[in-house]
Amino acid sequence: MTVRTGDELPPLRIPITRTLIVAGALASRDFQDVHHDAEAAREKGSPDIFMNILTTNGLVGRYITDHFGPRARLRKVAIRLGAPNYPGDEMVLTGEITSVADGVAEVAVTGRNGIGHHVTGKVTVQLPDDPRRADGSRYADGPRYADGSRHAHGPRYTGGPRHADGPITATGVSRAATGAPGTPTPPTATPNTTPGIPTTTPEAPNATPGTPNTTPAVPTATPDAPR
Repeated sequence: MTVRTGDELPPLRIPITRTLIVAGALASRDFQDVHHDAEAAREKGSPDIFMNILTTNGLVGRYITDHFGPRARLRKVAIRLGAPNYPGDEMVLTGEITSVADGVAEVAVTGRNGIGHHVTGKVTVQLPDDPRRADGSRYADGPRYADGSRHAHGPRYTGGPRHADGPITATGVSRAATGAPGTPTPPTATPNTTPGIPTTTPEAPNATPGTPNTTPAVPTATPDAPR
């Protein structure tokens, strides 16, 4: 994709739901009642709850990375709020590239709702070396490994499973490190080198009726101390 000054980004339409407003405030740890309590918001002069600036900031960042791909890096997001985003409205984000230099682009972003301009600002983004595939499609589904498969399941730990699978285990070689699917590796037993400690675990008592118990008896009395 060739990025040029004056290029316009496709618009992004975002329905402003009550759920989006409340979830965005909670996710950004903004517990001001005007973002989740309609009655409290009305007592403070607002007709309803309204979106907080951190949610708007995140939506602007999403708008930029949706266009340039997940390998683009946001350097700076500077925004100013205007008309509030109330439930039941719709915000339309638009953008125009204002400058491109040394692999860095500046994008002027505007978000309009039914009242007016909700957000205006500028985003500085580090462009990826190859933001699109050879066929011109964006990397909307993430970058790819050397074998052509997508990172759809997340990167892998070295010598372990995917990040989504939890902590590291001896299940295989890192796919991200080798560029190919991992090869399972059987666990290796570690010999016990501590003197005087048995290397095998004694069997637990057998509680099945009719089956002899092979666990040696443990004396219950303490021998008399020497007189």
